[in-house]
Formats: sequence, C-alpha cells, structure tokens
Amino acid sequence: MTLPFKLNLEPSRDKAVLRKQLQAERLSLLDRHQRAAHLQEVLQVWLISRKEQTIGAYWPIKGEFDALPALYRWSEAAEGRRIGLPVINRETKQLTFHVWYPGCPMEEDAYGIPKPKDTEAFHPELLLVPCVGFGPGGTRLGYGGGFYDRTLAALQPAPITAGLGYSHGYVPWLEAEPHDMPLDALLTEEGVFWQRD
Repeated sequence: MTLPFKLNLEPSRDKAVLRKQLQAERLSLLDRHQRAAHLQEVLQVWLISRKEQTIGAYWPIKGEFDALPALYRWSEAAEGRRIGLPVINRETKQLTFHVWYPGCPMEEDAYGIPKPKDTEAFHPELLLVPCVGFGPGGTRLGYGGGFYDRTLAALQPAPITAGLGYSHGYVPWLEAEPHDMPLDALLTEEGVFWQRD
C-alpha cells in the first residue's frame, strides 16, 4: 500500500519554517510534563557546582521549559542569590534583568509577556536562555527577534550562558550566523547536552 502523500519528517532548512515546526512539535509533545520534570532535575544538579550568585532567566511562553521552580530552590539554598526576569527596552531592543521572586508584582510587557513590576535591575552572572532549537557547539535557534543576541553583545562583563530546551529541538546541521552569540552550555531533559571547556 502506498500513501497518497509523503510525510516530511526532515526539519526545514528555512529558519522561519523550522521555528514554526519546532514550536508546534514542542507544544504537541505528549510527554512534555515528564520531560519538564527531568529537566528540572538536570538544572538543579547543574546549578550545584555553579559559583554565580545572580541568574537571569525568562518567563516561559509557547510550551517552553519553566526554569523558575528550580531557580527558586537554588535561591533558597544560600543567602544573597538573586533571580531576574527580562524587561525589554523598546528603543534598544535589548533586555535588562529585574529581580523576580514568587509572588512579586508583575505586569505585561509590549509583547504580552509578564515582567517584574518596579523591582531592582541587576547584571546577571549566569543567563538561562530558552531554545526553540539548538545545534552543535552552542548554536541556538530562538524566535528570530535577536533580543538575546543584542543583549549578550552589549553586556559587560558577559554572563555565562546556558540554553534550555527539550531534546527534540536538536538540529545537527544548524550553524551560527555572524550576529549569533554562541551559548556556553546546553541542557536538555537528557542531561548536559554540550558545555564549553
């Protein structure tokens, strides 16, 4: 029996199409909650050996992994640890990170994403970055807005960066473009996928 159509299971080479494919795939993962629980554990274990005291994170959207529960446990383990969420500067299209804690006042940004309201800004030593997809050597596929690349190019000193995503998002042929800022580590539900020496 032959099918009347051919299923295209190969990821698209067109980045705009690839983003849509990977987001749809992520939202339809039947075991996404189980994968999230495993990635919570991976992140918690990875953070144990880290010396940074300030971490910039993100508010999860579109089926992204929610790092905030693991980060809250990390912050409770020692005095002086701070978590921040991004606030977008409309003019520069760069991110600043403002203190977040469970129950802190929030408001929506221009894109409808919750951000801390009137909390202190700080410079993160470690930045957790959501990945739509990822490739070899710390290459990240984001949503295409360039917010993280612009922010990382401007932050001095540059924070350590760790991409967070589910293993389905690995694209072996993905290559960085000239403006892309490579990540220092990539974590998935299966463990530390890649880490710079």
